[in-house]
Order: sequence, then C-alpha cells, then structure tokens
Amino acid sequence: MKINAKRPLALALGFALTLLLLAGCASPSPEASAATAAPENKPLTLVVGASPVPHAEILAAIKESLASEGIALEVREFTDYIQPNLALESGDLDANFFQHKPYLDDFNAENKTRLVSAAAVHYEPFGIYPGKTVSLEGLADGAQIAVPNDATNEARALLLLEAQGLIKLAEGIGLKATVKDITENPKNLKIIEIEAAQVPRSLADVDIAVINGNYALDAGLNVATDALAVESADSLAADTFANILAVREGDETRPEIQALVKALQSGAVRTFITSAYEGAVVPKF
Repeated sequence: MKINAKRPLALALGFALTLLLLAGCASPSPEASAATAAPENKPLTLVVGASPVPHAEILAAIKESLASEGIALEVREFTDYIQPNLALESGDLDANFFQHKPYLDDFNAENKTRLVSAAAVHYEPFGIYPGKTVSLEGLADGAQIAVPNDATNEARALLLLEAQGLIKLAEGIGLKATVKDITENPKNLKIIEIEAAQVPRSLADVDIAVINGNYALDAGLNVATDALAVESADSLAADTFANILAVREGDETRPEIQALVKALQSGAVRTFITSAYEGAVVPKF
C-alpha cells in the first residue's frame, strides 16, 4: 500500500491547533486574573490652595514626605483671601492653607459656606511698617495709616495700634473692633482701610501701614527686622490667629487629609519654619 507522506504532518498540525484552542478557552488562574485586573498603583493627588508666602513654601517642604506615603501634593497659589475659600467649597480644592479661624468663621457666616479647620499650623505676627514716616514717634497730626479692611484683620491692626498708644478703643471691644470703636485719637490719625493683599503696595502713599505677616513676607518685608512694632507673643492675636488648614465639613477624617495634617505638624516643618522665617512665622503646634 502506498503511504501518503503528507498525512502525518497534517495530523500533527491539527493536534497542535486543537491544543491551542483548548488553552484559549481554559479559565486563567486566580493569580493571573488578579494580575490582569489590578489597577496601576498611581499616587492619590491632594489639591491644596495656598498663599504664595509662607503657605505654599511650607507645603513645598512636605511634598517628598507625602509622596513617600503615596500622596501627590498639588499646590495652587492664590493672592487673595476670597477665591481659595470659594474654590474649596465648590470642590476644586481638597483643602486650603492661608487663613486663621476668625476669618474663616466670618467667611462662612457671610457666604453660607461649610468650611472647617482641620489643624492649626503657624502664627504670623502683624507688624507696623514705615511708609513716608520712618518712626512711630515721628507721626504728624493727621498722618495716614493703612490697615486691612476685612473685619478680623482690621480689628487686629487696630489692637496693635492701640498697644503702641496711638489710639484707644472702646473698652472690651477686642477682636470686634472697627474704626467706629476708636474713642481716643490724639494725633487725628486717618485710618485708610485697604484690601489686605494691597496694603504693602500702599506704603509709598501712607505714613505707616499695618500688614499681615504673609503679605509682608511676599513684599520682601520681615517683621523681625523691618517692622516698627510687632504683636507680642502673649497677645490676644497670638492666641487667636493661628493659620489653619481648612477643609470642607466632614473631610477632616479623610485619611489623606490626616496625612497632610501630620506632615504639616511634624518636627521637620517646625525646623523649616524656624530657620526659614526667623520669627516672621511661628509654629503653633
């Protein structure tokens, strides 16, 4: 009988094809399924709004620490006090870092927002800085003094002016003080109310100005070396106006927010603040 030489080859090829088809239909192993289904291990991103100085700088100092915990920190800088709270309320930010709690409380009341403090981080002493007049003793009758125009910061500025004997406020008014509460003004000083971020720019046009710590730093001023007078460490302001990390109500317990708080209140941040700002920023933890 004559044997067809091609037949064994055809049978072998058919057998191999059958094995491949069976392998393709077989269920993958649990290990293989898990490997295929596992998502990429991407870092979780936290978006935090901040004033450029010192808040964004402090946040930059903890980026590596958070990255080691799988959290990518994205910092968005703001130069005013309103937009970062609106952005946080709308969900564009996970947190913000620029304000103290009295300001946040006023903002919530006025805007019906529900933002809360997750942690106190540092305190920025207010200072009185020279403009056209280089000393407090040299202030002439009718001299102009620029102060922040928002409620809490204006009261703080007026208390500092009172502490220097320049004005006297209604007894017990404290942090609710406005220019209407000035009861004595022997030099007839003119108080010019200006949006906080703009006060440093007014120095060329006024005799002196009372400036927020962060805006002073942003303008190249240091409260420890440039100010004519500074809030004392045991003042009402020092105990009240710690700068906070703000979040939406209910987000305080998010693990990534707690990790952010832990990093901001670390020994490394204490050392960074102390060495970088030389008294212009003071840790409050």
